[in-house]
Amino acid sequence: MFKRILDLTAAVLLLVCLSLPLFVIAAIIKLTSSVPILYWSDRVGRNNKIFKMCKFRTMRTDAPAVATHLLKEAWQYLIPIGSFLRNYSLDELPQLFNIISGEMTFVGPRPALFNQEDLIKFRTEKNVHTLCPGVTGWAQVNGRDELPIPVKVEFDEYYLNHRSLAFDLYIIFLTAIKVVKREGIQH
Repeated sequence: MFKRILDLTAAVLLLVCLSLPLFVIAAIIKLTSSVPILYWSDRVGRNNKIFKMCKFRTMRTDAPAVATHLLKEAWQYLIPIGSFLRNYSLDELPQLFNIISGEMTFVGPRPALFNQEDLIKFRTEKNVHTLCPGVTGWAQVNGRDELPIPVKVEFDEYYLNHRSLAFDLYIIFLTAIKVVKREGIQH
């Protein structure tokens, strides 16, 4: 309950503080491409319930619905501002709405795509599926998409068994460093 109150408070404050940059990003997407501003991705949430995760659109509407690291020549699907948004993880900012709605948290296992059956299966076997998915997580700061799925689930399970406010703050700190250094970003 305490984590939910912190999430809600921080998400609302960030949404207010970032309202101008969010508006500018939305306007640039609209002015430079003919795609919808937001992308609603079917993701697996707590207890394997499907929810719609919100992101700024970085790819054309004809891009396949697969994890970007599995997409050959993903760059060819990017909209003009897509690479910039991905490089600085700005495409993730609309997930503040998912945090406010309670579908996500700031720190937790990154939500799987609805079609990542192997990841969903392994997380369910390790009870990771009982956690609320996060904007960032322990696996994210330890390799992100470069990690094989069993290793990613090991990091998720470690988080499940060691979660605390201090650990969450540490993960957020590491995430900020990775974003500034642009480490582990998929284009």
